[in-house]
Amino acid sequence: MTILAIFISFFLAFVSGHADEDVFFDLETLSQDFVLETKKIEIPGHPFAFNPSIIRWRGQLLMSFRIIPDIKQKYNAEIGLVLLNEEFEPINTPQLLNLRDEYTSNPCRAEDGRLIAIGDRLFIIYSDNPEMKISKGGFRMYVAELIFDSEHFIVENLECLRNYEGESKEIREKSWVPFIYQDTLLLAYSINPHKIFFPRLDGSGVCNTLCCTPTPANWNFGILRGGTPALMEDNQYLAFFHSSKKMATRHSKGKEILHYFMGAYTFSKDPPFNITAMSTSPIIGKNFYSGIEYKPYWAPLRCVFPCGFLSDHNFIWIIYGRDDHECWVAKLNKKGLLQSLAPISYKFI
Repeated sequence: MTILAIFISFFLAFVSGHADEDVFFDLETLSQDFVLETKKIEIPGHPFAFNPSIIRWRGQLLMSFRIIPDIKQKYNAEIGLVLLNEEFEPINTPQLLNLRDEYTSNPCRAEDGRLIAIGDRLFIIYSDNPEMKISKGGFRMYVAELIFDSEHFIVENLECLRNYEGESKEIREKSWVPFIYQDTLLLAYSINPHKIFFPRLDGSGVCNTLCCTPTPANWNFGILRGGTPALMEDNQYLAFFHSSKKMATRHSKGKEILHYFMGAYTFSKDPPFNITAMSTSPIIGKNFYSGIEYKPYWAPLRCVFPCGFLSDHNFIWIIYGRDDHECWVAKLNKKGLLQSLAPISYKFI
């Protein structure tokens, strides 16, 4: 039975109200062969860091991560940076970034940074809410340049992206997908449709819509949302997305809670950046959903949350957060991953 067929039968059992203990299966029995191994990344001084991104920058591995300094203030969050060796082990003292300007006294609420470079210039894209009263509309995307002074990273040219097509105070913005096109930063606002913004980065907070194409995707595990930056692979862009859906599994002890899933997709190297292929079932590996059960910050969940990846000729290393409390890396066989993606047909669009 295919992974998709197993999930469909699983959901149908709950819809019909006839689920029993046999339905609460172990998701990790569906692990694909191209997921070769997984490893937890331990960050000194930050045992519960999560949702990491990664980049190879100036010949070194640089990883960002998110922390919640005080569990009593669950909306407060900070982003840190740490250098890793080739075994994904920290090799320096982690640094927390100063992402608040001198005019803002409210605590930092920076979430889920994505690292990306334009030539030798390093940028971080993340979500934050500087308002006194927390609201959906207060969370907006930010872009900042990171300057390295030989010892520390300094935040410069910090800008809130607040003027764009579809902007609404009812929407909490997060997980836009950064990628570089002709030495210019672009951002995928959404995957379905695949809407691409050009952030002016001139202090205006304006993003111009470059293109928007439908995505006739075959994905039954929740709304497609951004994950990692998109990088060029074999003359096209590759990125990993996430989605979430409520279900009951062995990992949730039969309780219906949110489970987060990871998938991959490719899109064309030139405008309008049509999505060309996509996972039809979740990417799953060992230790994705099993392990320590933590007291949740927001609500009970079982979560894998991809925020960055590296690759060479044969392998991909995907960096992800687990259950809002851990940082992990999974090694994938690149050929196997790409062969698992189903072509997207625009025939009837």
